[in-house]
Amino acid sequence: SGWRVADLGAGSGQIALAAARAVGEAGKVYAVEVQKDLLERLQKEARAARIHNIEVLWGDSERAQGTHLKTGSLDAAIASRVIFQLDDPDGFAEETKRILRKGGRLFVVDPSDPTPLLTRHDFSVVKKLEVGRNTYGIIFMI
Repeated sequence: SGWRVADLGAGSGQIALAAARAVGEAGKVYAVEVQKDLLERLQKEARAARIHNIEVLWGDSERAQGTHLKTGSLDAAIASRVIFQLDDPDGFAEETKRILRKGGRLFVVDPSDPTPLLTRHDFSVVKKLEVGRNTYGIIFMI
């Protein structure tokens, strides 16, 4: 409750909507996505569900400053089925590191193991989760 969270590569927005409910009215969720049509759909869904603590942002989480979020402004970020698709995973790791506060968490669900990438960028593993066959679920901390 009360956390500031980014859903990086928000896609359909289902995770962003769930996160917005979890952080409550005192919190804020930023849904960052490069596909504008998905953001428009997510914005409509949030309004219909009367979820007011979600902000959709057109952005590129692989580019420096590409999320348009302030440095150290987030308690957590979520990357669900995103990392394996990236053209510039190092750029993603650095942008995510930039937007998280010291001690901030990155929640990853991905078919590829992101540990080598993220530990190279100063993230440490907090916990490994059981999320399904051929899928990694890991909480990292910066």
